[in-house]
Amino acid sequence: MATGETGFDDVTFDLISLQYHALKAGHDYGQYVRDAENAGKEEIASFFKAVMSEDSARAKKCHEFLAALGGIDNTSPS
Repeated sequence: MATGETGFDDVTFDLISLQYHALKAGHDYGQYVRDAENAGKEEIASFFKAVMSEDSARAKKCHEFLAALGGIDNTSPS
């Protein structure tokens, strides 16, 4: 595997980056859900919840791939 400027192989770095961004976005979406609910926009709140769930699934899949690449799986999401 090629090693990027970070010292990690490119695939590992890419997975970590994707996982970080998915988790960060999921955190932000929680506010979006609350905003939509507070505005009485349940359909939009449901959309934000679905997007949040998709990002959560992406983060979990990244975690599984990282563990398979030899990472230590001691912080597994539920």
